[in-house]
Amino acid sequence: MRKRAENSSLISVAPMIDWTDRHCRYFHRLLAPHARLYTEMVSTGAILKGDRNRHLAFSPAEHPVALQLGGSAPADLAAAAKIGADMGYDEINLNCGCPSDRVQQGRFGACLMAEPQLVADCVAAMQNAVPVPVTVKCRMGIDNSDDYAFLNTFITTIAATGCDTFIIHARKAWLKGLSPKENREIPPLRYDIAARIKTAYPHLTIILNGGITTTEAITEHLKTFDGVMIGREAYQNPYMLAVWENALHGTPLPDRADIARAMITYIDEQQKASGMTIHSTTRHMLGLYNGLRGARQWRHILGEQAHTTPDAETLINQALQIFSD
Repeated sequence: MRKRAENSSLISVAPMIDWTDRHCRYFHRLLAPHARLYTEMVSTGAILKGDRNRHLAFSPAEHPVALQLGGSAPADLAAAAKIGADMGYDEINLNCGCPSDRVQQGRFGACLMAEPQLVADCVAAMQNAVPVPVTVKCRMGIDNSDDYAFLNTFITTIAATGCDTFIIHARKAWLKGLSPKENREIPPLRYDIAARIKTAYPHLTIILNGGITTTEAITEHLKTFDGVMIGREAYQNPYMLAVWENALHGTPLPDRADIARAMITYIDEQQKASGMTIHSTTRHMLGLYNGLRGARQWRHILGEQAHTTPDAETLINQALQIFSD
């Protein structure tokens, strides 16, 4: 029996290549106890032919955590999904939204929206391989196919497999001519089309992604959608995760210094277990004090001195001293 994705996470942190690795997710979990966290997109080839532990290992503290896969071969996706589920991931997500040239060359990401039946075959194969929910993250459309009819056909075709959860980035993707960064900024946001999908399919879980940065916007979108996914704002201004948790769940706002000190223990454990460099984790913490006096010095110490300071306790306590003077 296919397991339905749970709807308890009103907020999720988007999969972001080179950013949402296991160290970043652990940090975000301290700030947001209820949020659903996603891995970076991991290709099936990296899992089936590479060092799968390096790509997939994670801390139990990260739950609920989803593995996002990139690929277009049903058998490979099924095999990679099974490995992820066996390792304990709570959800397997298929990337149908990344517009980068490198991803397109592998025939996955946003270009898959042009082949909804292939996506359905991939999702069905994954569902048959794992007991956890299989979900899809997509764009509003691609190139000149960016209207409601196009997205409706895509959603309908995949939903026929039993897939019930879709994360919709409310911008279309231009497959040629725009960089990934430009594809996050230039195509207009079309929340209205995503809302029509939710209205047409009230039984589906529709999570909205794209351009959401404030508590007010989150609250407004949750009147229509089942959840919101937030990307760069959550990464670059991570304390907002705690602010949003407080607004939605009443979770007490943590002290930034307490979060930073909790990361000392984590870094020490990771260093002993794998020889991880301090910078591998502190690079994700640079935005913790954004907006406050001393934030620039905090970023400088964590960013520059992490390469030369011998231990995390010394480094982080030195950075925290900025805010106690």
